[in-house]
Amino acid sequence: MRHRLKDVAERAGVSVKTVSNVVNGYAHVRPDTRARVEEAIAALNYRPNLSARNLRKGRTGIIALAVPELDIPYFAELARHVVSAAAELGWTVLIDQTGGGREQERVVASGITDHLIDGLIFSPLALTADDLVNLDGTPMVLLGERVDRGPADHVVIDNVAAAREITNHLVGLGRRRIAAIGSQRTPEGASARLRLDGYRSALAEAGLGYDEALVAPAPVWHRADGAAAMRHLLASGVRPDAVFCFNDTLALGALRALHETGLRVPEDVAVAGFDGIEDGRFSVPTLTTIAPDKERIARLAVELLANRIEGDRSAPPRELAAPYRLEPRESTQGRQPHP
Repeated sequence: MRHRLKDVAERAGVSVKTVSNVVNGYAHVRPDTRARVEEAIAALNYRPNLSARNLRKGRTGIIALAVPELDIPYFAELARHVVSAAAELGWTVLIDQTGGGREQERVVASGITDHLIDGLIFSPLALTADDLVNLDGTPMVLLGERVDRGPADHVVIDNVAAAREITNHLVGLGRRRIAAIGSQRTPEGASARLRLDGYRSALAEAGLGYDEALVAPAPVWHRADGAAAMRHLLASGVRPDAVFCFNDTLALGALRALHETGLRVPEDVAVAGFDGIEDGRFSVPTLTTIAPDKERIARLAVELLANRIEGDRSAPPRELAAPYRLEPRESTQGRQPHP
């Protein structure tokens, strides 16, 4: 049996209006009254009619998450956290894949279709800040590095510092010919440029020269591209003793290529990735990585979006940084004895 607002009011001994005020979070309710209403809500397992509430507010209760590729594990894992954080606010999440194409990103940025969504969490690859200026006013939070200090709230991680840290990890293990896989020269390659900057900075700090021959491009960051880039490095006569891959899927491909050539990881070549995807915990060897806090990224994005939907849409855009951590594993440090 689904209980109504009236049932909660009768159990708590208050008016329906008072129950509505508690459910909607109004501050001017006496603490003892609020406690009685909350106790009645819990006892009756009352669930607000979100559809009716959203209709009264002129909202759908639906937001969208748009990412370049759902078959990149990082985005799939991030989507899971966004859905969980949004569910706590009673929101449903539509998930869209743009492919990183400009036209599809324009459609997404303009609100997908009129009045379908209340807000958008968006990781663009092709759009610029200028593309996002003259939109229809759909609240938006940006992820990633493509649009920096743009016209919307933004959640980032410090890619340069993170890439510097993982390169320093390889240097600290005594590696001196550290390759990089994943460089990109296209406008869409903002993350690649920042991670390359961090890599170069760490080499310079260690007194190691930057060698273009040790940097392998990857137009997309899939497993096959990581394997192809690793094979290219080895076939060119370059013999790295470590490789920093700009995401974990590239690193998984590089591990496969090294296995095919008979090189041992990490004894011959240490391998490190970036993204902290779940697959890296189960690869052989397990993968050293930079793990952005995807749950925190999702929560910050949802919180920023809620502030825009519920509050001041004219306030200046905010940029918030989410944490990351280095997770050393077998691919750089070898198998560790069980405690």
